[in-house]
Parts: sequence; structure tokens; C-alpha cells
Amino acid sequence: SLWRTWARGAAASLTLEVIAPTHIFLGFASGAAAVSGGRALGVPGLAGSVPAMALAFAVASLIGWIATRQLVGVREGQVKVWERDINED
Repeated sequence: SLWRTWARGAAASLTLEVIAPTHIFLGFASGAAAVSGGRALGVPGLAGSVPAMALAFAVASLIGWIATRQLVGVREGQVKVWERDINED
């Protein structure tokens, strides 16, 4: 039943990603989904150990965020560089 809590956390993070599309919550969702899957499959390191689950969540979230950043990150020409300030005239 603890894996369902992690699955709900992943769903909540995905909902936040839809509301505020910043690609940060997508990393948290992937981390929570990874821990949920690990708990559901009975991975021995995640069997009730809160520090192990927190570490797995942090590592999986970081990997998910990096992967998302590589796939949909800042593209060439996406950042606007201002050459002149409108108040300088």
C-alpha cells in the first residue's frame, strides 16, 4: 500500500507540471514513479527503509530532470537577448 502513496505523489507532480509547465515537476514525478514501481515490484533495498526510499527518490528525480532537460531543454534562439533598453532614448 506504500507504493500507492508514491504513485499518488507522482500523479500530483504530473498535475503540477500541467498547471506550471517548468519541467521541474516532471523530474519529481519520474522519481516518485520509480520508487512506486520499486516498491510494487518488491525491490529489496526499498523494503520499508525511509532513508533508502528518499535516496532512491532523489537520485531518480535528478536523472529524470536531466533527461527531460536534454529532451526539451533550452533550444538555440529561445532566449531573448536585449540589445537596447527602451528607456535609453
